Amino acid sequence: MNKQELLRSITFGKRIAEEETAELNTYFVETDQWQRIFAGEVDVVYGAKGAGKSAMYSLLQNRADALFDRGVLIIAAENPRGAPIFKDLVADPPATEDEFRNLWKLYFLSLVGKLLRDYEIGGDPAQKVIDALEEAQLLQKENTLPAILRSVIDYVRSVIRAESIEGGLKLDPTTGLIVGATGKITLREPSSAQRQAGLISADTLFNLVNVALADSNFRIWVALDRLDVAFADSETLEGNALRALFRVYLDFLAYDRLSLKIFLRSDIWRRVTAGGFREASHITRHITIAWDKDTLLNLIIRRALRNDSLRAFYNVSEVLVLQDAQLQKQLFARVFPAQVNVGPNKPSTFDWMISRTRDGLGANAPREMIHLLISARDGQLKRLEMGNAEPPDETLFERITLREALSPISNVRLNQTLYAEYPNLMPYLQKLEGAKTQQTPETLGTIWGIDPAEALKVASSLRDVGFFERRDSDEKPVFWVPFLYREALRMVQGAATSEPDDTQQSDFDD
Repeated sequence: MNKQELLRSITFGKRIAEEETAELNTYFVETDQWQRIFAGEVDVVYGAKGAGKSAMYSLLQNRADALFDRGVLIIAAENPRGAPIFKDLVADPPATEDEFRNLWKLYFLSLVGKLLRDYEIGGDPAQKVIDALEEAQLLQKENTLPAILRSVIDYVRSVIRAESIEGGLKLDPTTGLIVGATGKITLREPSSAQRQAGLISADTLFNLVNVALADSNFRIWVALDRLDVAFADSETLEGNALRALFRVYLDFLAYDRLSLKIFLRSDIWRRVTAGGFREASHITRHITIAWDKDTLLNLIIRRALRNDSLRAFYNVSEVLVLQDAQLQKQLFARVFPAQVNVGPNKPSTFDWMISRTRDGLGANAPREMIHLLISARDGQLKRLEMGNAEPPDETLFERITLREALSPISNVRLNQTLYAEYPNLMPYLQKLEGAKTQQTPETLGTIWGIDPAEALKVASSLRDVGFFERRDSDEKPVFWVPFLYREALRMVQGAATSEPDDTQQSDFDD
């Protein structure tokens, strides 16, 4: 097999976890962080975009059988693919954070009740929960997540309306239901008289769920992902939704058989808590996904070794290579050229790849690294199909191919992340096209047509989203653009001032 045939036969997978759910079991690096999540020691998983949160979320769903063997039943509270079910709330959002808190509680209660019924978990406590939800029309035959959420929204609003109109909850003497609502589930603790009349709170129902699970020796994990997409159109809605969600999470800590598993982007958590969130200090069962050079190299080699043709071409054993970090480095050195920019002070190819896929916050995410591999594979195959000579020796990629592979990565990151998620920052980013890669508030003010003090605020916002890296010199603010974004904006290496640029990196220095 020649190198053109080899390239045509191999794949490095997909850069987005949702698009390769079936393959994740073979690709995934089972780090200590993952083991702690799977063991139930972690409830909240933070990470940068593309860091692997959705991969972990998908793997939890894929390993439902293994969790069941340990007495854990897992519920996906959000669609892993397609339109997020909470997206529709943007057009008609809950009026307050308290209303959102009630919505989360009843939504989770409905999902849990459905599971109790589907798994036929018996006993009086479980039956009381199921009966209350069915009476409130929150457990219907249409069991899709959007349908369940729609029923919950309608019910919460009907109870709130009944409380507002009546000055308190009353029962219809004919049906025995809350006047204006379809059931007897209350959003707050009912009075003694209301309890005698059959009203029951959502919190009481959760207590009954906890008892039912203890009796049957089960636990339930309710998992949530893609919250960055669900509420992206409104920061106010996002803030209300996530603060309410985490308050419900803290309420759940009272139940030893119920857990929320929340997967959330680090930048969104910082934004939500920036205005103050006192309860944040009580959220202790969390981790932040971080990738270093060793784990990224392991990821590259794992994906390469999933290809039978590549293993045969290099005559290596997947099992043996993955057991030995030194063999992983050796295989990388056989597949890739030693350097992309050749010279005694130039970095190795792997270090070059690390620097080119790192954002302004210093974070490397698997998504960009995988995208680089995919882009390099496609580019090298195209060169060979056009009649170019094969790369020398055993290497599968040429230096020029790796350099050219940066452009699509840079464009996707700029357009599909920064422009798409931070449209308010887009005009400032667009005005940087063709500019120097090192700026000060003064030079940015000139480019943007604003005073330096305002430019510093905008630059700080761009730093917070990973576009700028701040590299101050002599207490002077300096903002440096990482390689990840340079190709897309056709930026020019160098400082935008007349002063010597001692802090900047040349494209050929690393």
